[in-house]
Amino acid sequence: MTKVLIAFYSRTGSTEALAKAIAEGARAAGAEVRLRRAREVVPAEVMAKAPGWAEAAERMNALYEAPTAEDALWADAIILGSPSRFGVVCSELKAWIDGLGGLWAGGKLVGKVGSAFSASSVLHGGNEMVIQSQWVSLAHLGLIIVPTGYADPVMFQAGTPYGATAATGQGRALTDAEVAAANWQGRRVTQVAKALRG
Repeated sequence: MTKVLIAFYSRTGSTEALAKAIAEGARAAGAEVRLRRAREVVPAEVMAKAPGWAEAAERMNALYEAPTAEDALWADAIILGSPSRFGVVCSELKAWIDGLGGLWAGGKLVGKVGSAFSASSVLHGGNEMVIQSQWVSLAHLGLIIVPTGYADPVMFQAGTPYGATAATGQGRALTDAEVAAANWQGRRVTQVAKALRG
């Protein structure tokens, strides 16, 4: 069975919703999936300045384990998910990625499949840049980057050719098309990982 790690950070639940939709697609393609949420790197007083942040973190941290280096070793494919933080990957997910230096030094992730997705609060909030900034880390770790492309008709309705995206400001839920695009990403990454494993 193809093993897929989805390592993400979500503050309000939008990136979490994309991660869950990607997981559904991966499972539908026959993958075993681990959903992991990166942990906060800021103190409680900073979190308190954004209404609902601490409560959402508590809820999600109870649902998802934190990603580990062992999760990355276990996986055939690693899919990274980050909200847009001023147009780049968030510090919470980046902190986990930065902790993979030992695996990088040993070439332990070389040849695995990598992909990325992102959510923002506003249109043109940097989702494509966030995905591409995650690709940089995937490339340094030696992963084979798999974009969504326009290989499924749903990609003409939502997402980007780079990965699943959503702009969900003001608490908007994902659209059906955004969920379908995320499902496609999970299926596509699983299919490619399965093919590479032979």
